[in-house]
Amino acid sequence: MIDPKDLQNGDEVYVIYRNPHVPTVSNIKAAEIVPHPKDANSLALFLNETFHVIEDDDALFTSHEAAEKAYQDASDPFYQ
Repeated sequence: MIDPKDLQNGDEVYVIYRNPHVPTVSNIKAAEIVPHPKDANSLALFLNETFHVIEDDDALFTSHEAAEKAYQDASDPFYQ
């Protein structure tokens, strides 16, 4: 996972995104780190044509594979 404090404008990250219409479905999506549109001193996550505030507990990954592994580990009953 990436520490949100290490993010820079232009970084590409991967997130596990829960489908808001079907709560049991999650996808791994690429997103871009961009300047926050309302706070010039902050960054935002640009995902699905929408800006999202980056929270300290957001799970951001450097690759699709890393996000996939984290998702599988979290879904595995052995790890729960």
